[in-house]
Amino acid sequence: MTDEELDNARAKPDVSLWTIGREWTRIGCIGFGGPPAHMALLRRLCVEDHRWMTSSEFEDGVAATNLLPGPASTQLAIFCAWWLRRMRGALVGGLCFIAPGLIIILALSVVFLAGHPPSWVLGAAAGAGAGVPAVALSAAWGLAPASWTRIGPRLPQRTRWIVYALLGGGSASTIGPYLVLVLFGCGLLEIGVQSRHRPTTPGSTRAILAFAGPTAAVGGIGALVWVAFKVGSLSYGGGFVIVPLMQHDAVSVYHWMTGPQFLNAVALGQVTPGPVVQTVAVVGYAAAGLGGGLVAAAVAFAPSFLFILFGAPHFDRIRANVSIQAFLTGAGPAAIGAIAGSAIPLGLSLQHLWQVPVLAGTLAWLYALRRSVVSALLLCGAVGVAVVLGGVPT
Repeated sequence: MTDEELDNARAKPDVSLWTIGREWTRIGCIGFGGPPAHMALLRRLCVEDHRWMTSSEFEDGVAATNLLPGPASTQLAIFCAWWLRRMRGALVGGLCFIAPGLIIILALSVVFLAGHPPSWVLGAAAGAGAGVPAVALSAAWGLAPASWTRIGPRLPQRTRWIVYALLGGGSASTIGPYLVLVLFGCGLLEIGVQSRHRPTTPGSTRAILAFAGPTAAVGGIGALVWVAFKVGSLSYGGGFVIVPLMQHDAVSVYHWMTGPQFLNAVALGQVTPGPVVQTVAVVGYAAAGLGGGLVAAAVAFAPSFLFILFGAPHFDRIRANVSIQAFLTGAGPAAIGAIAGSAIPLGLSLQHLWQVPVLAGTLAWLYALRRSVVSALLLCGAVGVAVVLGGVPT
């Protein structure tokens, strides 16, 4: 953002913090459907209804937040509020956007992760969990076209895209905790390839290190904080990329949850308003109760606030930096492959034979009928309840 744009932004009609809090809370309550729904609601509010931002200003915000690791739609919500009232607006808008989904998902965690939940709750959880691997595949499928176009039309470029995606998919399904190294490796490899054809701009190396630096920092205040920090800092290409990271830590390393319980957590992250990163609150609840859920959410969303508060004045330079662009061109396909690859460990977590046709039906619902993820998981949950009421054990 240039100095002239900053001056223009300051000259806009004053928007009260109360208005920001009210409107961002409303979007946080009705924002079912993931990032596309969130972006559409924010655009309608800020561009169409109130003209707080021009269309080009909003699109610049979308482009810049998509360059950052972390939940892009949450960062866009923070950025739009920052545009109106700078730091105070960003804090109020971001918290109000996140809070409704967080409250709902923690309340559902209490029910679904109870020591002895009712049988219908177990059925709903098993049914919704059966659809999660299909949702992961759907998320990857939706992200692939833009990334495929971005890398370029030539055969070597398309070949690299396929290699990056296969590396990401293989890593997510086999070496979950080291997936981040593969993402960084693919991004750095693409920087090297592109730098052979055009010189990097002055300061490019410093810029990419500064861009990646926050994602490599060690939390240092406990396992849960470290897991949540990785979740909030490493979701390149969409929130689903952190699913294999979370699953390995929560299920295999720290044993906070079983595999089926983790499936339930991902399903809850999909059927509640807000980003799939909210899943980390369920993991935190499983690890340390309500306090753990709140701590996990706070740590996971903290990088998004920091990226906007300190990065928003420099978004134009971030977008123009060739090294950052090249890094994301390589890391993006790897992230998409990781999202698709996460379907393998998620599918292996299914425990009942009746869940297999539910999974197949979810694939048909999403791909053949092109229906929404939320409706798919709600329908899966309803099937699970019907199965349990029919006497099939869960």
